[in-house]
Amino acid sequence: MDEDTLLAEQRAYYRAAAAEYDRPYAEYEALQQLLAAVDDLPIAGDVLELACGTGQWTPRLAARARSVTAVDASTEVLALARARTTSPTVQFIEADLFEWQPPRRYDTVFFAFWLSHIPPTRLPDFWKTVSVALAPGGKAIFIDDGPAAAAYEEVLANQPIPAALRRLDDGSQYRIVKVFHDAQTLTDDLTALGWSVHVQSKAGNFIGTAEPPTTAG
Repeated sequence: MDEDTLLAEQRAYYRAAAAEYDRPYAEYEALQQLLAAVDDLPIAGDVLELACGTGQWTPRLAARARSVTAVDASTEVLALARARTTSPTVQFIEADLFEWQPPRRYDTVFFAFWLSHIPPTRLPDFWKTVSVALAPGGKAIFIDDGPAAAAYEEVLANQPIPAALRRLDDGSQYRIVKVFHDAQTLTDDLTALGWSVHVQSKAGNFIGTAEPPTTAG
């Protein structure tokens, strides 16, 4: 299982899963609490949302922001996001985040449940992209699964890239990248890259706020 093949399968999964994507947000109170937590985060100015999915987070960001640029690779989930988000200050872009480069800088870069889908070998480049995308004084804000979430995934053992198997209602199955970041390890890794970071655990998930190296860009 090479990295490009796994990432292609991950993209296919999210396209096929669009109709089922929102189900956990209706079923799990912890996710509803995380959505509400956005109101207490330092989100301001022009916001770049990476991997916006069906737009669960986008309206909440738009309520706090001057503008939101929301990016995702899936046509299917973007259609749902556009239907959910009516604010004229939101722009949607369809793009592969492993290839796309932000054309400008933003005050906030936000991503929820995306960090865990990035292969470990690509993390330094990802954080470099986020750093370049941030305006002076800007912040990256991220939310994702912690190690406890592994209990709810069909984790694939002995793989060169951390991965899990996801199954859809029609019986189809897909492999995805799934890295369960520990808050302390993530803090240490980002600090080693020069970031100022605070990561807090919340109901089996984590919420992080980070500022890039002062020499960024």
